[in-house]
Amino acid sequence: MIEVKNLVKRYGDHLAVDHLSFQLDKGKIYGFLGPNGAGKSTTMNMMTGYLSATEGEILIQGHDILKEPKAAKKCIGYLPELPPLYMEMTVREYLDFAAELVGLSGKNKRDQVENVMELVKVFDVQQRLIRNLSKGYRQRVGLAQALLGYPDILILDEPMVGLDPQQIIEIRELIRDLAKEHTVILSSHILGEVSELCDEILIISKGKLVASGTPEHLEEMMKGAGSLELLVKGTEREAREILGGVPGIRQIDCASGREEGTVQLTLQPEEGQDIREAVFWAFARGERPLLSLAAARRTLEDVFLEVTGGEEEQEDAGDL
Repeated sequence: MIEVKNLVKRYGDHLAVDHLSFQLDKGKIYGFLGPNGAGKSTTMNMMTGYLSATEGEILIQGHDILKEPKAAKKCIGYLPELPPLYMEMTVREYLDFAAELVGLSGKNKRDQVENVMELVKVFDVQQRLIRNLSKGYRQRVGLAQALLGYPDILILDEPMVGLDPQQIIEIRELIRDLAKEHTVILSSHILGEVSELCDEILIISKGKLVASGTPEHLEEMMKGAGSLELLVKGTEREAREILGGVPGIRQIDCASGREEGTVQLTLQPEEGQDIREAVFWAFARGERPLLSLAAARRTLEDVFLEVTGGEEEQEDAGDL
């Protein structure tokens, strides 16, 4: 459905997108994840034809976005981070205007405008001025605009930004509903939202694709690398002596336990090592009660920090 091949975007000496390649299939919600300035918005602007690429190729349903822009753009509905709304228009006036821009007229225009208003639940506010709507309703109007023409692909740039918790829940459910009929691509730096909504995630850092897969797959990438938390009855010296015979431990951190006569330990295993069973039996043989043993669960946030280096980047020129 979408193929991005060796995509490059330069602004002078600044490389905003660095030889990016990926393929997106039909019927899924894809998440673009990355630090601020990682190149997410620049990539999406090139995918929609708002920006030209320095190098590379973007195919939308087989149409090159630069060589066949009209055919490619018919397949795409786009909601920028700041929706292009006219505040002095009513919702109905704005959507009628947007429908004409995508070539709709007559009964077809009227039917589509009414259908998308019903779909995104703004039908009841169609006669209100957009300036008088809440942020959540403005996002809905922006989504309605993106749906006109019934494109196969929806590209949403930071659709949750600036929304309160209730509005986030409403827009999240709306995106899920839209995904039943459309392929949805959304960018975000909100890890929880991407993990909650997306079938597959692409993590971008410094303009490069550094990891991709389902949320579960990305978390599985870190399996075995997580720390192990222990609460042991005894002293730190006794615990360290017992752990000295367990292979695969890279680091041991100790602190006094909350219960009297206990010690809290954090074990960092060597890469790819699962030491839980060996640790359990070591304390059993040493006759030291192991009161608790728990592996720290690696989350999408851990993967994100791991693959991006945990650093916020400077904004790229495409996001200014």
